[in-house]
Amino acid sequence: MNSSQTSVSPATNTKRKRKWRGWWLKQLHNWHWISAALSLTAMLLFAITGITLNHAASIGAKPVVVEKSGTLPRPLLHMLSAPHSADAPLPVPVAKAVMAAVGLDPAGKPVEWSDSDAYVALPRPGGDGWVSIARATGAITAETTDRGWISYLNDLHKGRNAGAAWFWFIDVFAAACILFTLTGLLLLQLHARHRPSTWPIVAAGLALPVLLAVLFVH
Repeated sequence: MNSSQTSVSPATNTKRKRKWRGWWLKQLHNWHWISAALSLTAMLLFAITGITLNHAASIGAKPVVVEKSGTLPRPLLHMLSAPHSADAPLPVPVAKAVMAAVGLDPAGKPVEWSDSDAYVALPRPGGDGWVSIARATGAITAETTDRGWISYLNDLHKGRNAGAAWFWFIDVFAAACILFTLTGLLLLQLHARHRPSTWPIVAAGLALPVLLAVLFVH
């Protein structure tokens, strides 16, 4: 045997394997609890709204409609005469005047321009809204509809009319949930030999929704 070659005893190999396994366990536990902490509140919200969405037909809600009106200052009327395009937003001074008059902000929103008025749809989570401005007289008409906090949370669940910030939050939350589940799966694998029921339970968790979808969802 070459003197430069050294043999590694089985005890040394076992020690290295245990050290490597311990390192992986530490990393998985760390990322598992970090992802759990990041997604905990949002996961609870999405779980609760999953129930409310599933029973939406049986949860009564009486919409509250509020109407407001005002008048655009006459010096601003000329800004409504010639929009740059079919869905051009209101000029900034006009949008500010509308906000001051009826408390709704149409800035940057696409406008439906007609010969008689400028109409701005203002949908939002849990409700709806719109503003209409008569192009000849500057009369402002506005309406908001509030369907309650359950509808608000349901719309957040769906990302409906919630804006760009909430759009990206859902992506980050989904990534945290994926990390949480994958690290959980790897932890199950590492501990499975001491818990014989691990994989049968995991298989049941996979088989149940598949069977329900195949047998009852048509």
